[in-house]
Amino acid sequence: MKIKGLLVTLLALVLLAGCAKDSKDAPIKIGVPGAQSGDLASYGIPTVRAVEIYAELWNKKGGVLGRQIQVLAEDESCKPELATNVAAKLVGEKVDGIIGHICSGTTKAAMGIYRDAKIVAITPSATSNDLTDSGEYPNFFRAIAKDSFQAVTAAKLVSSLGFKQVAILHDKGDYGKSFATAVKDILEKEGNVKVTLFDGITVGAVDYSAILNKVGGAGAEAVVFGGYHPEASKLVTQMKKSNMDIAFISDDGVKDDTFIQVAKEFAEGVYATGPQDTSSSTMAQEAIKLHEEKYGEKPGAFFLNACAAIESLLKAIEIAGTTDYDAVRKALQSNKFDTTLGKIGFSQTGDPIGVEFTPFQVVNGKYVEVKY
Repeated sequence: MKIKGLLVTLLALVLLAGCAKDSKDAPIKIGVPGAQSGDLASYGIPTVRAVEIYAELWNKKGGVLGRQIQVLAEDESCKPELATNVAAKLVGEKVDGIIGHICSGTTKAAMGIYRDAKIVAITPSATSNDLTDSGEYPNFFRAIAKDSFQAVTAAKLVSSLGFKQVAILHDKGDYGKSFATAVKDILEKEGNVKVTLFDGITVGAVDYSAILNKVGGAGAEAVVFGGYHPEASKLVTQMKKSNMDIAFISDDGVKDDTFIQVAKEFAEGVYATGPQDTSSSTMAQEAIKLHEEKYGEKPGAFFLNACAAIESLLKAIEIAGTTDYDAVRKALQSNKFDTTLGKIGFSQTGDPIGVEFTPFQVVNGKYVEVKY
C-alpha cells in the first residue's frame, strides 16, 4: 500500500509538472469580437486584420514572454444579443485579453462578462461615455477618445461654420444617442447655436422623409447626426434628392470610406469627426504597408486604433511579465506606449491619454481634414 501510494503521488507530481509546462508553453490567446459581417463589417474587419498582423510580427520575434500569440476572431455583427454569446464563448476559450468590441452597444453588453472573468479588454472604436464614466468596468480600456471629446470637436465645427440653428438626430443606440446628447449639451451651454430639433430615427427604415420634413420645418441650417454610415447615407441621399440644401455633420461612425461608397455623389460636402490622422507616422506607415502586402488593399476604419490597442496590450503583458489580470491592468495604467497613434497611455478609468478627434469633410470623394 505504501508503494502504491508513493506511485500515485509521483504520478500526480508528474502530471502537475506537465500542466505547468503546458501552461508556460501555451499560446497567449487574444479574442477579437466585433462586426465581421453585415452592414458594419467595414468597422470590424480592419480590427481583426490589425491583430493578425501584430500577432505575426510578435510571433516572428518569439512571441510574448516566450509564448506564441493566438488570435480568436468572433463575429457578433454589432448586435448586443449576439455579443453576450460571443463574450461567453471567448471566456470559455480562456482568452488572455480582448481587442474589441467595435460598437458601443455590443461593448456594453459584453463588458460585464469579461469583468467577472477578470479579462482586460481594449476597444479601438467604442466611444460611449458610459463605458468609462459609469465606473462599472475596471477591465475596460479604449484606444479612441470618448463621445464627450468627439462632441466638443463637432460643436466647435458647428460654431466655426457659422450655423445658428441646428437639428440633432440620432439612431437611439448607445453610441449615436451618447454623441448626439453630448453635442446638444455643449451647444445649449455655450448658447450661440440653437438646437431646433432633437429626435431619434428608426434604424433600418427605408424612408426618412417624415423626420426630414420636421428638420425643414424647424428651420435648421444643419443636421448633426449620431449614428453609423448605413442610416447616414440614406439621410444624406434623401436630403439632397429633395433639394434640402443644408449641411450634414456626423461622427466617426460615418467617417468611413464605406459611407462615401454607399452615398456616392451625395456624400460630397458631408462633415464627420474622426480620430486624428496619424497615418504619416513611421509606425503607422509600417502597419499600413504590412496590411497592403498581406491583404492587397488599404486598411479600413479604426485600423490604426486597433494596431495601437493590440500593441499596447502585448507590451503591457510583456512589462507585467504575466497575463495576470491585475498585473496587466496596472501595466496599462502605469506606462506610455509607442503606437500607430503616437505615444499613448491610459487613465485610471481606461480612457486614452494622447488621443484626439479631428473634423473631416468629403472633398472630391475623399475625407480631408478641416482646419477651424
